[in-house]
Parts: sequence; C-alpha cells; structure tokens
Amino acid sequence: MPYIPVSLVLPLKMDFMLLMATAAGAVATLAAAAAVTALIVVKSLSFLKKRTSRNDESSKKINFKTETNRKHGTHKELGEKEQETQEEVNEEKQDSQTLSPNSWSNSSEKDAVPRREASAPAPRRFGGGMSVVGIDLGFLNCYIAVARSGGIETIANEYSDRCTPACISLGSRTRAIGNAAKSQIVTNVRNTIHGFKKLHGRSFDDPIVQTERIRLPYELQKMPNGSAGVKVRYLEEERPFAIEQVTGMLLAKLKETSENALKKPVADCVISIPSFFTDAERRSVMAAAQVAGLNCLRLMNETTAVALAYGIYKQDLPPLDEKPRNVVFIDMGHSAYQVSVCAFNKGKLKVLATTFDPYLGGRNFDEALVDYFCEEFKTKYKINVKENSRALLRLYQECEKLKKLMSANASDLPLNIECFMNDLDVSSKMNRAQFEQLCASLFTRVEPPLKAVMEQSNLQREDISSIEIVGGATRIPAVKEQITKFFLKDISTTLNADEAVARGCALQCAILSPAFKVREFSITDLVPYSITLRWKTSFEDGTGECEVFCKNHPAPFSKVITFHKKEPFELEAFYTNLHEVPYPDPRIGSFTIQNVFPQSDGDSSKVKVKVRVNIHGIFSVASASVIEKQNVEGDHSDAPMETETSFKNESKDDVDKMQVDQEEGGHQKCHAEHTPEEEIDHTGTKTKSAPSDKQDRLNQTIKKGKVKSIDLPIQSSLCRQLGQDLLNSYIENEGKMIMQDKLEKERNDAKNAVEEYVYDFRDKLGTVYEKFITQEDLNKLSAILEDTENWLYEEGEDQPKQIYVDKLQELKKYGQPIQMRYMEHEERPKALNDLGKKIQLVMKVIEAYRNKDERYDHLDPTEVEKVEKYISDAMSWLNSKMNAQNKLSLTQDPVVKVSEIVAKSKELDNFCNPIIHKPKPKVEVAEDKAKANSEHNGPMDGQSGTETKPDTTKDSSQHTKSSGEMEVD
Repeated sequence: MPYIPVSLVLPLKMDFMLLMATAAGAVATLAAAAAVTALIVVKSLSFLKKRTSRNDESSKKINFKTETNRKHGTHKELGEKEQETQEEVNEEKQDSQTLSPNSWSNSSEKDAVPRREASAPAPRRFGGGMSVVGIDLGFLNCYIAVARSGGIETIANEYSDRCTPACISLGSRTRAIGNAAKSQIVTNVRNTIHGFKKLHGRSFDDPIVQTERIRLPYELQKMPNGSAGVKVRYLEEERPFAIEQVTGMLLAKLKETSENALKKPVADCVISIPSFFTDAERRSVMAAAQVAGLNCLRLMNETTAVALAYGIYKQDLPPLDEKPRNVVFIDMGHSAYQVSVCAFNKGKLKVLATTFDPYLGGRNFDEALVDYFCEEFKTKYKINVKENSRALLRLYQECEKLKKLMSANASDLPLNIECFMNDLDVSSKMNRAQFEQLCASLFTRVEPPLKAVMEQSNLQREDISSIEIVGGATRIPAVKEQITKFFLKDISTTLNADEAVARGCALQCAILSPAFKVREFSITDLVPYSITLRWKTSFEDGTGECEVFCKNHPAPFSKVITFHKKEPFELEAFYTNLHEVPYPDPRIGSFTIQNVFPQSDGDSSKVKVKVRVNIHGIFSVASASVIEKQNVEGDHSDAPMETETSFKNESKDDVDKMQVDQEEGGHQKCHAEHTPEEEIDHTGTKTKSAPSDKQDRLNQTIKKGKVKSIDLPIQSSLCRQLGQDLLNSYIENEGKMIMQDKLEKERNDAKNAVEEYVYDFRDKLGTVYEKFITQEDLNKLSAILEDTENWLYEEGEDQPKQIYVDKLQELKKYGQPIQMRYMEHEERPKALNDLGKKIQLVMKVIEAYRNKDERYDHLDPTEVEKVEKYISDAMSWLNSKMNAQNKLSLTQDPVVKVSEIVAKSKELDNFCNPIIHKPKPKVEVAEDKAKANSEHNGPMDGQSGTETKPDTTKDSSQHTKSSGEMEVD
C-alpha cells in the first residue's frame, strides 16, 4: 500500500487497517512560513509486519560487519542515531509517494521524496512515550518546540510567552524559574541565578569562570570536586548548587511547560549546545538533563539545528549526484558567535566547517553601553553605579532595551531611569551612529570567523548560494553590514532568528523517535577540534601518539586501532591544538585497557580498540578486544594487522606506524550501530599493508574458528566527569525541591482560597445574599470576615496549609446556610414547575382513561387506581410543603429543599410511567390466518408465489453487501 504523507512529521498509528486522510489548513509559524498539511497515516498490520521484517533483516546484515558496507562503497545515506537504536531502512522510491510542504504546488519533481518509515515499536533504548521535544538552551533565553498536529510548533509557557528566561530565583520557601524569576533579578539580587551557561564543565579556578565571576551579582563557590558552583540562600540557609543542578532546575521547568502543552509525559528530547563546547562541557549538560528527568537523545550543535530547520523544508535542493548547494549559517546570540558552512543535497545535509568566537555576543554590546553610561553618570550625577549591584542590573536591562530600539531607529533615543540610585532620577540619550562608534572594536571581530570558515571549507565567495542569519545580535545593523561586506551578497532572514534552533532540535528528535514519521534527511556533523591518543611504548622515547580525529572530521564516527601488547595499557586522549580550544585543560580522559595477556607462544597479543565520537559529539573508547590464536596452522605472529585497503598514513612518531582503512563514501551518515569506522594498526616496525593472498588466508583461518576474540574491560577516567553517586544525589535533591515547590504551592493555594472567600462573600453579602440574612447575623458575619482579613496579613501571613484549610471551613460554617437559602430560592421555582407538569400529565391520562379513550383502554383498572391514589398523595405533599414554605421568611431555612422535590419527581416517574405508558398488545390473529391460507391454498387473488418474498430477498442482499469488505474513498 503506497504512502500518502503530506506533512513533514506524521504520527504513525499501528492499530487499524483504515487509511484516513484529513486536510488541515496551513499552519503559520514565526520560524518558517511553510504550509504544513496534517495527515494521519494508518497502515495495515500486514504491511507493517512486512516492513518490520525487512528492517530486521537489514539490521542483521548491517550489524554483522560494518566494514562490509564501506568495502562495497555503498553510497546510501542511513539514518543518524545513537548506538543501540533500532536500524531504520530507507524506503524505495516506488514505495514512497509524498507531497511537498507547499502541497498545492504543481511541480512534478516534488512528488517523490525519500521517506523513512519508523519500525514497529520494538525494543528501543530511548525512553517510551510519544513526545517529541526540542530545547534551545540559551544563555539568556530558552525556547521549546514540539512535534504535533502534523508539524513543528514553538510552544508558550504559563505566561503565554514562547521565550522562557534562563533564570532561577531561590527563596525562603520555594523556587521561581523562568519569567517569575526574571522579575526578581533586581529585588532578589543575591539569590537569582542567571548567565550560568558558560560555567558548565569547568573548574572554579578556570580563567573563564573567574572572568564570569566579576560579572555575576551572585556568589560562585568551589565545589568539593573542584568544579564551579553557586552559593545562594534557600530555605533559610546558605546552600551550594553545582551548575548541573542549576541547569537541571531550568530543564525541569522546560519539561513541565512541555508536558502542560502536550498533555502527556515528556521524557525524550534533543538539547542544543554551542558547537565549540568541549567534551567536559557536553557531559555536564547531559548530566543536567538527567537531573531534570530528561532522556537526551542528542546534544545538537546550534548551527546544525538551524541548518536542519532550513534544509528539511527546501524542495528545490540539487540531487545527490549533482554539486551541493552551500549555505552559510551565522548565529550571534547573547554570549557567543558561531559560523558554519553546510552543503545541501536532496535529503542530505553535511556540515563542512564551523568557526566561532565564544566571547562575542549581544551582551558585549550591552556592556559597552553600560560602561559608557556609568562614566557619564559618574561625571554628571557623581554616583558610582558599579558599586551598587541592584542599580547596575537595572542599567543593564535599560541598555538592552536601548540597543534593540537603536536597531530600528537611527535618531536620538532617550534613556530614563527613575529612582536609579540614592533616590536620583537619571537620564541620557544615544543614537545609532554613537553606538556603532562605541562598539567599533567589537564589529571588527565579526569578519575573522567568516574568513576562517571559508578557508577551512575550501570554498570561494561565489560558491556560497545563501547566507542565513539567526540569533538576537544579528539584528544589529552594523553586524549585518559586516557580513554583507565580506560575502558581497545580501543576507537572508527566512528563518526565525529566535526559534530556529529549537525547531531544528524538535525535527531531530522526531527523526530519532520511532513514533514519528519524518521525511528522510541525512545529517552529518563534524568534530570541532582535533583529538589525539597517547600511550606508553617499549621503545626509547617511551610514548606513542596518533591523531585519531582531525579538525572538522565527520561525526559521529568510529575508528578501530590495533595494538600489539603483552600487558594492560593506558590510552590518554587530549585535544591536539590547545590554542584552538576555548578550554584551559587539553585532557579529555584516560582509558585503561585491562586483562591484556601475551599469547601462548609468548608473543604480543593483538588488541583492537574502538574509539568513537558519538552522536552527542563526545569522545570515548567504546570497546576493546584481544585476538587470541588457537593452534593456527602456520605462524602469522609477525604479520601486522591486515586492513581492507592499502592506504598508508604515517604519524609524526617515527616509531609507531599506522595503516588507515579509509571508507569509500560510507561515512557521511552514520547509524546508531552503523557508525563508519577506520582501522589503524600500530606495530613496532615499518610495514605496508599485507598482500591480498595473506589477507585471504587469514580470513579463511578466522572463518575456521582458529582465532577467538575476547572482549576486554575498560576503566575510564574522564576529565571533570561527575561520579554516579554525586549525580544520584543531585537527582534526589531535585526531586526534594520539586516536592517542596509542590507543597508550597498547595499552601499558597489554601491561603489564597481563604482570601478569595473573604472578598467574594463580603461582596455578595451586600448584593445577592442581602435578603437571606438578618441584620444581626449580617453584622456578626461581617465582623468575622474583617477579622479573618486582618489575620491573613498579620499572624496568618505564614501559616501551615492545614491552618488555612481549617480557617476556610470555619468561614463556610457561617456562610453556607446563607448560600444554601439563596440557591434554594433560585432553583425551587424550576423544580416545582417540573413536578407540577408531570402531575398534570398523569392526571390527563387518568381523565382520558375514564372517558374511554381507546389509547388507554388496555390499562389495568387496578393499576390506574394506584396511580390515581399516588398522584393525590403527591399533590397533598406538594401543597402542604408549599403552604409551610410560604409562611417562612427568606432569612429562614426552607421547609422543603430542591433535592427533595427532584427526588419526588423521579419517584413519580418511576411509579407512574410504566403503568400509563404501557404499550397496547399486538393483535396477530388475522395475519396468522392469512398466512395459513397462503401456505395451504397457494397464491390468492392472482398473486404469484414469488411476490410474497420481496422483502426477504432485499434484506438478504443487503445483509450480504454489509458483510463484505468496507470500501473507503
């Protein structure tokens, strides 16, 4: 059965055999003005079984030996997922039929776009659930995008704002996160945490941490493990929090916002990070996601997310066999500046190069304005703003607003702050020309990353087809001017500058989730820094080195290195060129390969070590195994590791030589379990690749089972890695804080309920309840309400939840009788009217029976008498109750309640209706006699026998048709 998908992201339902299409209107988003039409695709169970079995077979083939695909030069792009995710198979074009996002276009070339079918929900590593969430974890603000209604949508928080500030404010009883925390930046200066993104994965003594420490109004503290943390006052005590905990609080808030929008639990997500983050910083963000209870499917570079959000909507990309379209993506946010060049083909994205300036962003322009006005106010008003943290924060906020206004206006703009400092009102002004002159040195830093990215990608200006800009700081006219001046082209602003990253992350999450069906789109990222391995050798210099991943190497990627060792050994991974890395420590970690032993003949064992940069961009030694020989015919101990090609690459070390198995185009897209690999062989002598006949003999020997591979344990020691016990304690503390927030919310709700009751009841006492309370009771109740109000703002300001609950019950004890009288008075007429109508209806039936009405001549006289007696009793009850009620005033409790009247009405229905509505018995004597005559005497009055059965035949044919297969247009 062919696909008929119309949207980019389609939920896959697997429980029915009906294909149902519903057309939806164009969904307009600020991120992309693309019309996305929703279509729910429901496939037949047999078709899903066929696709699942095909997936399983393909998975077995791929998992058997990843080198097989590379050896044969397969150019098919596979999905990019983390290890242990189920394999997904590209659909053939004849099995795929889709329309472009602009589904009303007539272009025939858009009719067949490669699609990926998510396999049936077999065992999956990533958490269950149907949520697809992308999180842009920014320095200043965060955005959340989700996949729903057949497309990607940026969701709003409880303040109806799509932007959630990256702020956490801690108080004496609870935490405020997001918009609520931002409003406390000035009032709760020392305990409101913001601008903490650059502190991830860094030690307290890190130069970057010390630089940030000067800017931050709250206190930083050295944690027991040496990392940077914050010190704030929470629950009436000074408490330190690690950066992973702080970011975990923020992510937990974003998770809650997502769950409120999707109306279901959220676990799986994709989180954005700057492309220049090192391994330590990436692991720190991953730990923060765990603290928040999120399962991060991928840490995605921000510029790569933008490229995905751009490319997946494009329908005019060149085919795979043609020259790609090169697009430059420039992202200047609040704290960092990133540039990347990406090559696009149909269904394919490859990042060619990326450069950055981690210390240039919107806040640098804010600081330039703040410094200028601080000097002006020092001269003009004789005040030192930088000595007062609260005044300085207010000036930062006003300068940020002024910067945004100057981006749209070239004229003089005022700056006015009331009660700024020492009860002084300050004012000043600035225009765009002054601002550009003030920040001239910052604008000159825009061009170097642009020049570097063009050099690294080996492209010329004419090779670039488009320049896309995102990030808030790219709205500054001078920044745009610098970019245009370098590329000699107009820049494009087709993407939403604020939300593009979150949308790209949501698309990547949908690709990784088996619950969603996404247009096939291959993504190849890169390694931002070159990585080298070092180990001890038995030669004179004592160490060997090998650059396993060069700068801008495709990622994720795996390589297999072969060592000849007789004992356990240690591998040390570090960044090759420290001057390129914005991190003071070049170390990534050390990995000890254990349980290595000599061969039975005393020779060195051949140890295969698999190193990889995974889907998060994190380096690791994934596995190690020793090749044990078992009575092999002939001695191959002197032969080096045979590789599949004869390409040789020598390292700088003159002693250790390596042979690299280069893949033939298979590395551009890597699956979870199909990560492209290279093999590097380290031997003690200068050797070339073994001849093909020797390789064949060795392969035959392996097939005969003469060589056994034994997995080896690996002990890892990673730089700035959180211990599992420490991480568990962070998770536990976050759970306690969430519970504390919940309890505090319930306490506040109980308090607010008392306050609301006081104001609401007092207002009604003067209006609707006025007639239902005596003057004496009114005075007494008004005094009680006033005392309660005073209590709330005095000793009742901070009381446990149960106190407020009890106080509310006490007030209701006085107020409920009044409320009950009012409600009874309002609802009683309707209830009486309903009961009266039913009595009249029954009396009419009784009267018709007495008048020998043929409609009721079948009724039993005895039962009719019972009904008549019941109606008489009901009327007596009603009259007595109403007479008693009419004698009472409105301030007295009613004699009969509405509930009693309603119950009486139901009782009347239950007793009378079965009798008066009893159906007449059917008379079938004449029909039976006619039927008997027709059976014994044949057709009557000239009618044929066949004419007596038309209805039966018709019913039979209808029954036959209805029992057939249902057809759906």
